[in-house]
Amino acid sequence: MTDSTHPLEGTPLIAPSSTDHPLYDQIVEACRTVYDPEIPVNIYELGLIYTIDINDQSEVNIKMSLTAPGCPVAGEMPGWVADAVEPLPGVKTVDVELVWEPPWGMDMMSDEARLELGFM
Repeated sequence: MTDSTHPLEGTPLIAPSSTDHPLYDQIVEACRTVYDPEIPVNIYELGLIYTIDINDQSEVNIKMSLTAPGCPVAGEMPGWVADAVEPLPGVKTVDVELVWEPPWGMDMMSDEARLELGFM
């Protein structure tokens, strides 16, 4: 028996992104323009953008996390991401959702971010 709080074994904790959608790369680039004010690396390289889901109507749903639940800009960051993505040509709507599962960890950072922050 399964329930919604415990996904099936083998189910990825982070849903896959719509990487084959023509808008995907532009949306990633827009996300790269948003920075956590306390860390000099963009939120995409930090690994805070978990899923970019784009449907056939070009409605974009982004699931993102923060480095910590107590982040001072927690209430503002989703709006910054939506403001970066919404103006892109072809994007119909943008919905940015903050999620805390799985919790963000340093292992989610790209090598570029690790290098920038001196972890490599």
